[in-house]
Amino acid sequence: MKERLSKIRLLLLDVDGVLTDGRITYDANGIESKSFDVKDGHGLKMLQRTGIKVGIITGRESEIVALRARELGIEILYQGAKQKLPPYEAILQEHGLEDHEVAYVGDDLVDLPILNRVGFAVTVADGVEELRGPVDYVTRRPGGHGAVREVCDLLLKETGFWTEVTGRYFSETRN
Repeated sequence: MKERLSKIRLLLLDVDGVLTDGRITYDANGIESKSFDVKDGHGLKMLQRTGIKVGIITGRESEIVALRARELGIEILYQGAKQKLPPYEAILQEHGLEDHEVAYVGDDLVDLPILNRVGFAVTVADGVEELRGPVDYVTRRPGGHGAVREVCDLLLKETGFWTEVTGRYFSETRN
């Protein structure tokens, strides 16, 4: 696994069920809301400090997702992707990447075509059962509750960036 992870240059994510718990909430005016785990966001920022890019491919369209992507400095964002392979292939071409340089985290059958191609395929703990066989890793944490952070930490540790990226947190001592 370490050799496969050392080649990763891009982490792609689904949103609903991966960055969120998969629930979509509407208020009485039809305004949608989603909840994101702040630890996932911090993990993504630490990963970006290593030069690994982060991107999102989601089947739904939501200004909330665009806002979260901007907040995290995620420039690769494809929304409304009912078929996820076309944007995936566009991302590969645009960034000069090959399948083995990409990790992808998904939770449902629509993610399977990408999961079958990438260098490191991941599903979340509460992802559909059919994904467990084809993937390289199943998170211990469910989507929207630290699963993405778990993947980020795994990538950082297995590629040797963990100490470099987290050193500043551990260098402070208690008085």
